[in-house]
Amino acid sequence: MQRRLSTWLLLAPAGLWFAVMLVLPLCFVVVFSFGEREAAGGYVPAFTLAQYANLPSRGTAFLNTLTLAPFGTVLALLIAYPLAYFLAMRADPKWRTLLLILVIVPFWTSILIRSYAWIFILGGQGLPAVIAWLGFGSVRLINTPFAVMTGIVYGYLPLMVLPVYVSLERLDKRLLEAAADLGAPPLRSFLQVTLPLSLPGVATGCMLVFILLMGEFLIPAMLGGGKVFFIGNALVDLFLQSRNWAFGAAVAVTLVLIMLVTVSLYMWLMRRMGGVRDDVALM
Repeated sequence: MQRRLSTWLLLAPAGLWFAVMLVLPLCFVVVFSFGEREAAGGYVPAFTLAQYANLPSRGTAFLNTLTLAPFGTVLALLIAYPLAYFLAMRADPKWRTLLLILVIVPFWTSILIRSYAWIFILGGQGLPAVIAWLGFGSVRLINTPFAVMTGIVYGYLPLMVLPVYVSLERLDKRLLEAAADLGAPPLRSFLQVTLPLSLPGVATGCMLVFILLMGEFLIPAMLGGGKVFFIGNALVDLFLQSRNWAFGAAVAVTLVLIMLVTVSLYMWLMRRMGGVRDDVALM
């Protein structure tokens, strides 16, 4: 009984913070989603499903988010895994810390400034001008899904690299030596030893990137130029511009439900593939 009381006392501050900062605001959003828009904008108490019935009007934002967010997560993983593998398994220990710092360096600069840099790189005076000078004709890169995907991968790549690196760095190298002694070629050793043991880092990195991408606003707004809308952009428009709080709350609740279902399916799949526990995958 005393141990149980001590556990509850230790969990109370975090639980209270969680309830006040997350659960209570989410309850307000759910209540707002069943209301109506006031004539001048805002919220009028009601109980109607009209806001949810109107969700197809934001179908493009949902489609873009549900397409580009998973694709960006996979692309970031495909780029981050070889980099993390090199840092953890191949890089000279003398240079490893410096290389890790270089991976983190982009986070020292505001994402706003980095996005402006990509606007210049992908704009008419950047890569398109170089491509035209090489004789490949005129090409448009800015304000396209390609520009948004480039900004997403660049912006969130460190969040994918670090968990995978930690998982690989903790790997017992004696297991690889044992696999080699038993005659396993490098590729088979990687597929049967390295990759399964690094799945917790892969799961963590994918979760971090995917959850953040589902609510992304700035990168699509700047590199998409209003032509590639995410749900985050739709929420900003509904709450701050059209002031349709009820409909915005319905969109937000739908986004949360989609994320809960997607993350639950992902965690189930990771457990089936590599026996990754929830507490390990979410470390």
